[in-house]
Amino acid sequence: MNEYKEKILKVCNGSVKNTLMETLNIEFIDVGENFLVAKMPVSPKVHQPDGVLHGGATVALAETVGSTAAYIFLDGQQFFIRGLEIAANHVKSIREGDVFAKAIIVHKGRTTQLWDIKVTDVDNNLISLCKLTTISLPRK
Repeated sequence: MNEYKEKILKVCNGSVKNTLMETLNIEFIDVGENFLVAKMPVSPKVHQPDGVLHGGATVALAETVGSTAAYIFLDGQQFFIRGLEIAANHVKSIREGDVFAKAIIVHKGRTTQLWDIKVTDVDNNLISLCKLTTISLPRK
């Protein structure tokens, strides 16, 4: 892994202390020119009562990776990044292992951005397909 990727991932992973991301054990694992990937373990901690991954935990993972990608790619030092809307289609359940969320920018406007986030399992099976709209507001 090159030094630039390592630096970005270190900053991303360093920001999770005492947050929901730490509670869910979300870890940023890859970054590229137009994407960011995070993973989350699937265990009883994130299950719904019948023993499968809770959709809310999946959405938390998706919003985390999308918002963090916006922070990276839109210069979060100069802007506040906030999620405006998230939609999720859960297409497959999972009971254990890891899930991976990959955020790719679809629209990079000056104020609003649209992110495509695919949540997959270790075999690249689609678990959920999410769409996140973010807003970037200047820091004053």
